[in-house]
Amino acid sequence: MPSAQTVDRPQEALAVAKRYLRRERPLSALVVVLAVVVFLGTFVATSLVPAVVVGTLLLVVARVPIIESHGTVRLRTDETAQSVVESFTGPTPPVPVFQWGIADEITSGDGTVSYRLSYLFGLRSVEVTVETRTDHTPAGDRRIELEVTAGGQPWSTYVATVEPGDDGTVVEYEYTADRRFGLRRIPQRIVANRYRDEALTAQGYVVVDRDEQYSVTI
Repeated sequence: MPSAQTVDRPQEALAVAKRYLRRERPLSALVVVLAVVVFLGTFVATSLVPAVVVGTLLLVVARVPIIESHGTVRLRTDETAQSVVESFTGPTPPVPVFQWGIADEITSGDGTVSYRLSYLFGLRSVEVTVETRTDHTPAGDRRIELEVTAGGQPWSTYVATVEPGDDGTVVEYEYTADRRFGLRRIPQRIVANRYRDEALTAQGYVVVDRDEQYSVTI
């Protein structure tokens, strides 16, 4: 049974995650404020019915999940391959740093680790769970799969290959968003993109290459 535990989170990465949170929350709130301003502006300029129509359209457009993302990232580190594997399969994998870095509580057990994240000033919370599976590639390198769910629903999948080298270790991972997101999530993505490489660097990884693609499905 999963149990709450005190996890020693990397302090430098933790500091980056907190900077991400300080900028992401106000920016996401700004989207709500702008929607309210448009609603009120429409109400003042016209009447209640057009304002309700505009407000409903804004709500639908912002929330409808139409954007998908996937990509490949190549990392390099001075750590040994075994250390990298232990890091990716531990309670604080390097990639979902913006989940464990801002989590109020961490629980783990039976190959899974969960992070409880609160929002709306602590009035609501969501549990993000990472299930880890390990294997070997035909070449003998370690293969790690991280399956992430949020609130019990699929969120994203990361598949990492760990390749030992003469001057360190190379990690290449592919990620796929298992859930599409709406326009209201774009500010969150923008801030995450600003800090994700910095968070990896804080954990000892150099981003050698990143190929990220977005698509819109209606």
